Amino acid sequence: MAGDLRPVRQDLIGEAVSATIPSDDRSLYGSAELFGPKTAEVRTWQTFRLVYTTGKLGIDDTGGIRIAFRFISDAGFLQTTDPAAPNYVSARSTGGGNLELKYDRIGGQRPWNETLTVYQRGGYLNPGEQIEITFGETSGGSSGLLMPTFFDSGRVFRVMADVQATGVYVPLVADPLYVSVVAGPLDRYRAALPTLRRPDETFHLGLKAEDIWGNPTSQGPTRFSVKPSMPVEGLPARIDFNPDSGAMTLEGLKCAQEGTLTVIFQDEAGHEVTAGPLVISKGDVAHFWGDLHGQTGETVGTNTVEHYFDFARNKSFLDVTSHQANDFQINATFWKHLNGLTAELNEPGRFTVLPGYEWSGNTAVGGDHNVFYLEEGAPIYRCSHALVQDRNDSETDAHTLTELYAKLQAEPTETVMYAHVGGRYANIFFDHDATLEAAVEMHSAWGSFEWILTDGFPLRRRVGVVCNSDGHKGRPGASYPGASVFGAYGGLTCFVTSENTRESIFETIRRRHTYGTTGPRVYLDVSASLPDGGTLFHRNPDAVPDTKTEQVDSCILGDIVRCTGGKAMVSVNVKAPVGIVSVELRDGTDVLHSERTFGADDLGSRYRVMWSGAEYRGRGRNTAWHGRATLTGGRIDALEPVNKLNPEMKMEKTGSAAVVWHGVTTGNMMGFDLRLGNLTDDASLSIATNHGNLDLSVSELGSDTQVLDAGGLERKLEVMRLPDAPLAQTVSLHQEVRIAPEGDTPVWVCVTLEDGNQVWSSPMYLFRD
Repeated sequence: MAGDLRPVRQDLIGEAVSATIPSDDRSLYGSAELFGPKTAEVRTWQTFRLVYTTGKLGIDDTGGIRIAFRFISDAGFLQTTDPAAPNYVSARSTGGGNLELKYDRIGGQRPWNETLTVYQRGGYLNPGEQIEITFGETSGGSSGLLMPTFFDSGRVFRVMADVQATGVYVPLVADPLYVSVVAGPLDRYRAALPTLRRPDETFHLGLKAEDIWGNPTSQGPTRFSVKPSMPVEGLPARIDFNPDSGAMTLEGLKCAQEGTLTVIFQDEAGHEVTAGPLVISKGDVAHFWGDLHGQTGETVGTNTVEHYFDFARNKSFLDVTSHQANDFQINATFWKHLNGLTAELNEPGRFTVLPGYEWSGNTAVGGDHNVFYLEEGAPIYRCSHALVQDRNDSETDAHTLTELYAKLQAEPTETVMYAHVGGRYANIFFDHDATLEAAVEMHSAWGSFEWILTDGFPLRRRVGVVCNSDGHKGRPGASYPGASVFGAYGGLTCFVTSENTRESIFETIRRRHTYGTTGPRVYLDVSASLPDGGTLFHRNPDAVPDTKTEQVDSCILGDIVRCTGGKAMVSVNVKAPVGIVSVELRDGTDVLHSERTFGADDLGSRYRVMWSGAEYRGRGRNTAWHGRATLTGGRIDALEPVNKLNPEMKMEKTGSAAVVWHGVTTGNMMGFDLRLGNLTDDASLSIATNHGNLDLSVSELGSDTQVLDAGGLERKLEVMRLPDAPLAQTVSLHQEVRIAPEGDTPVWVCVTLEDGNQVWSSPMYLFRD
């Protein structure tokens, strides 16, 4: 089902269609055929020929046809002026007059925003005459049409006709014209484990082959020897890896003893890929990893919803997922179909699937929020019917966040919500219902947004931290940005709970027992001992005064505790798959302690240059960086990219002493390490960017980070010196924290990893008043 190479069903797509058309007789509008490859690898150059034949009316002078593509794409931008340049499009007709071509990246209506319009000028076309359009015309020297970077089971060429020159383009009713975009050759292998299980508790191990853009590829068959760091029941010693899907899962594995498990897969050429660490420890909880936020081609994204759920379970190896389509684009047929799928695919104990949707109201009246239901059958309370033609249920609309809260409070189906930052960022100042809204999404493919949490501290908001992809390419849990508007890899949430069921995941969200990452699976344990004890509240007592309570002398991430005394001893333990740069323990926006895995005596010849931040909070937050780093009095021996996610983005060494780059950040970070040699005593590093410059003496660069404030939204350029060897992958720290006599003391953790990824815990909300 999920492996079919086919477009999304048209009846499931929410879209705006003109109610006034020349006729219901579809033979008036003509027909079209597409000639070219049926499948094409990502990022290859192709040529397609689309032939449109006019219908019973022909096409009048100044009428035309329009070919529309989905906005979510990083295929080459069409152009009609230079036959020798990439992505050239030409057109000719068998009739009179001439053709005029106009390409517009956002000329159509969502989701068909990208359009090529072919106008008939200086004459008309008779019935049966043809227009032939060549996409990727190569006769003038063009390399062709560049394919997207991501798998798309059906990239549709949607043909519409304006036969009477009214400006109304009517879609042709026929089987869709499309090409299936498939993965490219093998670039790397990836392996994944959970991060916490108890002895004799089952877990699964995922292994996949990826192309350079992160698509699972079948072009990576090999044999692996399997080397676990401790005994694992059910784990074979060798694996013949050759799945058609590019991924495989080893199910039902167990470890009898406590310890930390890593598994190394070694191919016949000696290359290794490592999964883990997985901590095996006795206790009340385990870790279950999820990405609960993404959408597909039934709304604004790509690929089918069936592909989406298959990817979550079998290609990114998630434990928990949900589908979150924009509400104003969900028609009744799709809502019913989606609820049927979530019920069918939910596997208690193995793969929890929550029904839900994204309430996509304007920021002025609340902004984007994720809505999750405990079970199927609940209505969808849309912010509007903007792209839904059937308005029979328009009375259920909730135009503002306040109206949504009221409807969900009256809704018998249990509900939880996240506030998130997408195209319309959540406005936490507009309204807040603490009985429903339990978390904020700190990272997604849109970027990283600590402010969505920290803005709430003065308001005494008590929410958890989650991270998801908000991906639009149908790849939950492994959402690479490609070469388009998304500037970050999608995030993951760890649910710290006793079992993987809908009820347990709901309770975990409500108790804020979550932490989020920018993509990796990292073991994090945050707890506090309370020497004088305290009262733990199962719900926010400001919203639920009669909530269940218990007397405690310790607590964990997310807990709300009224403390008897004025101090707590916080313990943090981190185990990561890569080196750890720092672990910050924070009280609100203040850093109480920053633990690094190295000291001044460990520093070597590795110098890190990083840039980060965003323009502002809204949709156009992407910051473009252009820079050059020049070393005087030395040599750059190696350039090592950090968190460079777009392979086509420039980052290169020029000569022996300079680096040039282009980059994009959306609140996240990107950069590179320089390995320097042959340094003189007066060696200097000059960094010039479009957002400011830094001139530094290399000999004076020590363990302190040099920072340039670059304006915008927490935009900055940083330079630091690191050890030559990889950094330690574990950190443990213990720190006393003073609890304020009035207001909350939100104690939370931010971990920064050597590869540019980050981890954030939900705060412990400690208070005394």
